[in-house]
Amino acid sequence: MAGEDWHGHIKWLLERRGTSLSQIARDLSVSPSTVTRVSKGLVRSRRVEEAIAAAAAFTPAQLWPAHYSEPAGGER
Repeated sequence: MAGEDWHGHIKWLLERRGTSLSQIARDLSVSPSTVTRVSKGLVRSRRVEEAIAAAAAFTPAQLWPAHYSEPAGGER
């Protein structure tokens, strides 16, 4: 999935878990637009990526695989 499609999926995952990108922004004391831009993959922030992933019950590498290198030896 790319950009907007993946962003929509992340929003859906968060909604199913009772939270939102806006709530993550409040929890981290950052602007909602920052969290949205990270969700869309437009900017990088390890702190925001980790918060979104944790709230969605995934790892950052699962949500943004292009941002994370493959583990050595092909292990996942």
